Amino acid sequence: MRVLEGLEPKEVFYYFEEISNVPRPSYKEDKISAYLVEFAKKHNLEYHQDELKNVIIIKEATEGYENEEGYIIQGHMDMVCEKEPDYEIDFENDPLSLMVNGDFIEAKGTTLGGDDGIAVAYALALLASKDIPHPRLEVVITVSEEVGMEGAAGIDLSMIKSRRLLNIDSEDEGIFLTSCAGGSSAKCSVPLVFEQRKGVRYSIKVDGFMGGHSGTEIDKCRANANIFMGRLLHGISRELNFGLSDIHGGSKENAIPRECQAEVIVKEKDEEKLVATVKELGAVIAKEFATADPSIKVTVTKESVNGEEATYMLAKESEEMIILLLNTLPSGIQAMSANIKGLVETSLNLGIMEIQKDRFILRYAVRSSVESAKTHLEEQLKMLIGFVGGTVEITGDYPAWEYNPDSKMRENMIAVYKEMYGKEPIVEAIHAGLECGILSNKLPGLDCISMGPDMTDIHTTNEKLSISSTKRVWEYLCKVLAHK
Repeated sequence: MRVLEGLEPKEVFYYFEEISNVPRPSYKEDKISAYLVEFAKKHNLEYHQDELKNVIIIKEATEGYENEEGYIIQGHMDMVCEKEPDYEIDFENDPLSLMVNGDFIEAKGTTLGGDDGIAVAYALALLASKDIPHPRLEVVITVSEEVGMEGAAGIDLSMIKSRRLLNIDSEDEGIFLTSCAGGSSAKCSVPLVFEQRKGVRYSIKVDGFMGGHSGTEIDKCRANANIFMGRLLHGISRELNFGLSDIHGGSKENAIPRECQAEVIVKEKDEEKLVATVKELGAVIAKEFATADPSIKVTVTKESVNGEEATYMLAKESEEMIILLLNTLPSGIQAMSANIKGLVETSLNLGIMEIQKDRFILRYAVRSSVESAKTHLEEQLKMLIGFVGGTVEITGDYPAWEYNPDSKMRENMIAVYKEMYGKEPIVEAIHAGLECGILSNKLPGLDCISMGPDMTDIHTTNEKLSISSTKRVWEYLCKVLAHK
């Protein structure tokens, strides 16, 4: 028996469970892309699959809607794959384990993939339907959205006729998004020098962080585990001499890191002081986030068995450089919008930090609704990293989606919403990146709205999708498509 069987709308949850059984991490979308192609073949629909594995499926208008302007239904097939530390799953081969908890759908031990699996489920339900009136539907499902919107950047839309786009990649019912920030990915690489010394090896781990989406949750004052570790190491360095042999944290550029681990080497005479210092400093720093991030844990574990042993660790100048960078590089919100109250204008997130052979690697998600501010933030990274002999590579640059003051689609959607619910929806901008900006550049005159059902804690293992909200948004979506 299916986990979601019996939930309404049954056709939407049928396909949501179907795609939850198909692995779809970013850059590994072959299986979900093939599933979408097979779906199109089964339903005798026109489809296009490119080399990137983007998929476009087209369904002609139903009777009476042949002369109405069509809609592009758009979302992405990849998902952020995060898991609890002790949960076993191979995201490239294993299905998600769905659970129903009251009004919410969750996944056991992992992210749910509601971002953006719900868009795919809505789209497939529409394409498979036989009794929903609609104009021409052009379903555009992209790859690699979560790692820089590379699918949208590379997709060929020459077969697209419509100029009305519904992007279903938002997480708040009743809120219509009409503009978003632009962004990029920044990979910082700094050379390291290692040397061999003797000492006792300890592992320092910080975990239990809330994490979250680096666009939608960047304003929640949650701690970044990588930055937290940098502060902790700086504090330790002021109390005793140690060597750093490894450090790594985070798994996605656009997910606020939930854990970080470092391996340090100390002399036997400093063991007790190290343990005491880590516990004391960890508690002090964690207290700063007691409200926004209340479950932070700091642990220190002895790894050596026979006292001091010879081991490779960073030379002192490389160790000091890492601590310097983690405590001085820009992080988090850099500017709030002067035009829209409460909107983050510019930010960056240190999502991944690791040592690769002889290089220290830091990967950032950079965002801003002001192009010049985004460029300046990228230049800041280049200047600071260049000062210590490193390099910065900027990739996945995508434009901001600018507000359209003359959107006819927005007027129609607001009218339908008022008719159904007796109130107007909220219309606002968002700091997170959406594919609407890239697609608007490819399709001049494109009219876009982004919307979706209620989801919480996306990009984390606490991700939840509201069942009742999914139903209401489905009913509203069908009403919009039927509206003439």
